[in-house]
Amino acid sequence: MNILITDDEYLARERLKRLLEQTGEQHSIFEAETGIDAIKQCAQHSIDLIFLDIRMPEMDGLEAAWHLSRTEAPPAIIFITAYDEYALQAFKVNAIDYLLKPVKQEQLGAAIKKAGKLNQLQLAKMHDQAPQLPQRQHISARVRGEVQLIPLQDIIYFQADQKYVNVRHRSGEVLIEEPLKQLEQDFPEQFVRIHRNALINQKYINGLSKDEHGHLFVTLKHCDSQLEVSRRHAAEIRKLVKSL
Repeated sequence: MNILITDDEYLARERLKRLLEQTGEQHSIFEAETGIDAIKQCAQHSIDLIFLDIRMPEMDGLEAAWHLSRTEAPPAIIFITAYDEYALQAFKVNAIDYLLKPVKQEQLGAAIKKAGKLNQLQLAKMHDQAPQLPQRQHISARVRGEVQLIPLQDIIYFQADQKYVNVRHRSGEVLIEEPLKQLEQDFPEQFVRIHRNALINQKYINGLSKDEHGHLFVTLKHCDSQLEVSRRHAAEIRKLVKSL
């Protein structure tokens, strides 16, 4: 199998590599230091199995697992961590196993055998059932066959565009397939609905304006677009703008 070890600690990665080598199986082993790097490497090397630490800088293992579950060929996921309080969350993103550090050889062998029995159809079905994780700090989009991660803090607005949602961010825009309603539920603190087809990041609100027909629009920082506010949301948005 193609196996990816993801841990921000070099010594932890080296120890797991030695344990894998002692199993006697001929695996191709890759390494990553962060969740973001792990997602990129999974796309580059067609990873079959990923060992994920949970506490890592930039993006933790739980969020990385959520994004990986949405790829076309998701890898089997095994979490390795020193903190057992994350076990329930780990299985919510459909990890096939959860090992506590220091990992023992027999535990590792059993986990690898379990991963080897899962085919891609079973993995895809399992990951399709993965719940949304509201603590994620990135949005993932497929761009020319690769996964692009956009930090939540850089997103200016989400706008429904037929069956897709347009994500306008500081560096451009991408299309994703997540429903607008789900995004609203996942990020209630950062984003506010201004129309049935639009959510905006509160920190990018610049002010309000009206056109010649009396329609209300939100003006935004770092963006030339003005998004219309529906009558249903007008009072709430006026109140929000006054408070900012």
